[in-house]
Amino acid sequence: MFSLVKALFSVHVSLQGLVLGVFEKEGEEDSHHLTEAAAGFDQSLSGKLSELLKMWDTLMACGSGPPLKKGKSRVFYGLHKDFPCVAVVGLGKNNAGVCGAENWDTSKENIRQAVSAGCRSLQDLDVNRVEVDGCGDAQSAAEGAVLGLFQYDQLKSKKKTKVTAQLHGSANLVAWEKGVVYAEGQNLARLLMEAPANHITPTAFANIIEEKLAPHAEQVTINKRFAWIEEQQMGAFLSVSKGSEEPPVFLELHYNGSPDRSQAPLVLVGKGITFDSGGISLKPSSSMDAMRADMGGAATVCASVVTAAALKLPVRIIGLAPLCENMPSGKATKPGDVVKAKNGKTIQVDNTDAEGRLILADALCYGHTLNPRAIVNVATLTGAMDVALGSAATGVFTNSDWLWEQLHKASVVTGDRVWRMPLFEHYTRQVTDCQLADLNNIGKYSRSGGACTAAAFLKEFVTAPHWAHLDIAGVMGNKDEIPYLRKGMSGRPTRTLVEFAAGLAQYKNL
Repeated sequence: MFSLVKALFSVHVSLQGLVLGVFEKEGEEDSHHLTEAAAGFDQSLSGKLSELLKMWDTLMACGSGPPLKKGKSRVFYGLHKDFPCVAVVGLGKNNAGVCGAENWDTSKENIRQAVSAGCRSLQDLDVNRVEVDGCGDAQSAAEGAVLGLFQYDQLKSKKKTKVTAQLHGSANLVAWEKGVVYAEGQNLARLLMEAPANHITPTAFANIIEEKLAPHAEQVTINKRFAWIEEQQMGAFLSVSKGSEEPPVFLELHYNGSPDRSQAPLVLVGKGITFDSGGISLKPSSSMDAMRADMGGAATVCASVVTAAALKLPVRIIGLAPLCENMPSGKATKPGDVVKAKNGKTIQVDNTDAEGRLILADALCYGHTLNPRAIVNVATLTGAMDVALGSAATGVFTNSDWLWEQLHKASVVTGDRVWRMPLFEHYTRQVTDCQLADLNNIGKYSRSGGACTAAAFLKEFVTAPHWAHLDIAGVMGNKDEIPYLRKGMSGRPTRTLVEFAAGLAQYKNL
């Protein structure tokens, strides 16, 4: 039946669908509670939608079909001449609000999940235009639609139907458009992370970001550095890049949307390993292909700057992305080699697969020269973080309670959660007790507290009072954990970074 319906619809050049939301029943006698847009649509049909939903409830009670649960969709056909197919989606409980146990706004997450499911069910029918119910939170609805419809199929002969989503009815259009921009920012990070490493080299990465920022040239300055890296004496960064034939790039993005041109910038630093073989400390071949996304930190940071510029946020942001490949060759760094970072500290490289902290060390040193109000670095840094938190949340290590509070507050809004991790002196001693140099890049006990010792290593290159390290290794990809994202690279936590940057506008004196 499904294939027949799809075949019938596919003959249309342009097919429009509609996504409407319904809340759970609040009592035994209640039917589904329609959103404002759904109720208006139902009224225009003289209650036909309500009748169908009641009929569905009756069939469900008889065991003839699954219930319309939270985050699920049910498609009805032939209800309206303008919308040949209408997806009704379950929003869960009305006004669920912030959940302290889950550390997110449940209502927003329910809307994202439900709208994503509805849009994808219509996309499977080759619908190419969808109007979406704002569901009481148009920004979350837009995020669900745009994030849910994204799929990286640029290199496939047969592609998914491209769907244009727009707001239905009289909901808040400004909020909808904001949600679209937030989601498109995350999708940009997903695109960069998903693309093969032979397509996204350091130079290609920088060129794509430059192209994305071109419409905002009056507010953005872009520097793509090559020989400059040596002039800056970034010995740790260069030690990683020299094993590859691809030249390294130090990408520097300046966005100034603040009316106060003297405002100190928020500095975002992203790890940009466009492919990580492990170097001489070669990784196992299993799943090595996923290391095309080891530049996820740079992808989310640069996508955040692009999004901030698109939103015209009244803040000043500098994005830094040291970009290179980590490859084995006759020129590659060898285990046991000692290199010198920009701040003069020497590093014994006992494992060349712990390379992200090396390129970040030099980038953090440079970031301090920019008079930052705060520094946040983002990196797919350690498998240990994936072991600790899995895909539930980004791990945050910070020397600032204020900075943690701002990041956490932003993550509750976006649903892309963060969780605070320890920066004990206990871990610092493990990286500073080194035989040949000031620091060891893996520490005394390489398997114990690996995410924490990596953070302690980075802390040795930080003097700023407000610094945070976000380890995103656990949230790099998505199987089915985040229902409104398809399987693949996630682009997390781009929206949280943007929401955090937007929140800084209220802090004028920091």
